[in-house]
Parts: sequence; C-alpha cells; structure tokens
Amino acid sequence: MMDPVEVSPELYQTVFENDRVRVLKYRDKPGDSTRPHTHPDSVMVTLSSFRRRISAGGRSVEVELGEGDVRWVGAQEHSGENIGDTETVSIFVELKEPAPTPAAATLGPTGG
Repeated sequence: MMDPVEVSPELYQTVFENDRVRVLKYRDKPGDSTRPHTHPDSVMVTLSSFRRRISAGGRSVEVELGEGDVRWVGAQEHSGENIGDTETVSIFVELKEPAPTPAAATLGPTGG
C-alpha cells in the first residue's frame, strides 16, 4: 500500500484515527500534484470547489466538485493534479474494516 500521508506528506495530514477509521485532510494549490498512492473505501467531503485530473492505470479523468459535496470513493490507486485556479481542500474518512455482514436485528432491551 502506498500511503498518501507517507508519499505526499506536504499535501495529506492525518487529523483523526482509531481502530475503525482514519480521517485525512488534503490541501493543495493550483498546479500541485500527488505521487501515486492508494486509498481504501472512503467518504470524501469537499471543503472547497475544485477541478482535478485523476490518473490511474494509464487513464485520466477530469473531476470538478463544489464546496460541500460528499462522495463515496471506492478503494483505488491513483495520482492527482490540481488543474483549476482554486485551492483544493477535502476531508477523507477512510474505512479500515471490510463491509459488515448483515446481523440479526435485536429490537428493544435484551436480557431476562
């Protein structure tokens, strides 16, 4: 795994971590780019509007998101470049556990 905090520490910062999630803050300026890195399944919350080019596996896509957008980001390896004219600021909530298997529901208090 290529941890974004380790490969691009000038852009990614861990702001919270426990045994179930890790929360990263990402901040860059126009023209900045990340080195290739991986993310597990994550939720991304944008704190600023931005335009980026995301590259993975020889393909590139341009992404434009608004301030306050919330997106599911499936596990992936990629690099990114700020191709807009604004700073990118985002929060990533990375999941550390696999998707849970459904359990039988328990309603109300338990016990005798």
